[in-house]
Amino acid sequence: MKDVIVSISTPLGKGAIAVVRLSGQGCLSLALKVFHAQNVRESEIKPRYMYFGRLEIEDGVFEECLMVYFKAPFSYTGEDIVEFQVHGGVLLAQKVVDLCLKTGARLAEAGEFSKRAFLNGKITLDKAEAIIGEINAEAEGELKSSLQITNGRLSQKILDAQEELKLLLAEIEVGMDYPDETEEAALKTDVAAKLSEIKEEVCRILDDAKSAKFLKSGINVALVGKTNVGKSSVMNALLGQDRAIVTDIKGTTRDSITESFEFKGIKINLIDTAGIRETEDVVESLGIEKSKNSLKNSDLVLFVLDGSEEKTEEDKQIEKLIEGKNYITVVNKADKKRVLKKSLNEIEISALQNKNIDKLKQKIVDTVLEKEIEFNSLVLTNERQSQILEEANLLLEQILQSANTLDVMSMQIKKLWLTLGKITGNTENEDIINLIFSKFCLGK
Repeated sequence: MKDVIVSISTPLGKGAIAVVRLSGQGCLSLALKVFHAQNVRESEIKPRYMYFGRLEIEDGVFEECLMVYFKAPFSYTGEDIVEFQVHGGVLLAQKVVDLCLKTGARLAEAGEFSKRAFLNGKITLDKAEAIIGEINAEAEGELKSSLQITNGRLSQKILDAQEELKLLLAEIEVGMDYPDETEEAALKTDVAAKLSEIKEEVCRILDDAKSAKFLKSGINVALVGKTNVGKSSVMNALLGQDRAIVTDIKGTTRDSITESFEFKGIKINLIDTAGIRETEDVVESLGIEKSKNSLKNSDLVLFVLDGSEEKTEEDKQIEKLIEGKNYITVVNKADKKRVLKKSLNEIEISALQNKNIDKLKQKIVDTVLEKEIEFNSLVLTNERQSQILEEANLLLEQILQSANTLDVMSMQIKKLWLTLGKITGNTENEDIINLIFSKFCLGK
């Protein structure tokens, strides 16, 4: 990691500023070869101070900008870092990068700044993955989850568990070295009690993660019903905007329309499907087939009925189609006199008058999530981390349920220690580490 690396660290496009970042030993000397400011010497530059100066983009052509220096180890990467803040623009920022490349830097690989931060002990692997989560977050709940991990709540729990396992291994080693002075049964009981505490914590995190998966992908909700029952109106009411076309003509929606909204930090993906009915219209038939496919991939179905009329044969056919699915019966047109008979797990709404729409949103969340997500607690959304904890939980069960000798128990606990270390990265293999950082954008 002796190379000085450079990259644009802000999104490509027009904006107020663009940041070009350099990292590595000697990056300040390299930066001062291209950055010119009056009465500024390398020995006099203070870390974390902004300096105003100019970059000579081409012969006699200058860009006025700001430069800031972060001295190792007090920087994101743990190395010396220099950042130029120039006027926003793709071409200008690239010109600054080219200038640094000509002076001796090399172009950073995807995620290389964060990888250097990990290798220099500035962040753990779980924090690095949480940074990706922060960048890609589309809902408040997903962002809060990533921030909890970035703040070190997961890594601290894992490191504490690993430390406890090291102490247990030390106790077992003493027991094996001095068998005459150690009561093996009592030692095994003590080890089992401490392993049970670790297992409780692992299970607690995994239990919260069952519902938390929806923070990342959102809840997929398919709206189904016969033609002209008001599915598009229900969708527009949930979204709070006119997204789907609403008319009195049957078969208006001929394709699946997908839109999302956020409710209490959770993204809900609505799929307004074509009305399911018998039709000779080729285009509408294709839309109906898509509707049936949407049912298979949804977490929840909203079965929309018209409350002002009795259940028709088309309604009954759709009801058979969704049999066995997780669904809510949405009785629309509550602004009219109700004729439809009551059914189980229904909610009465009026898309026209926006009646009970918030109650429907709450019912969607309550129906899908096994329990309410507590955003101030540690909520795991990363699949790799969840799989590692599942593996650790299985190992804990095996140790606690088997009557092994101390030497076998010692090997099992060592394996458990290595498994947990994959989360923070202190025992993960290089290929996995490289794969994780390759998911980062250039400049991060």
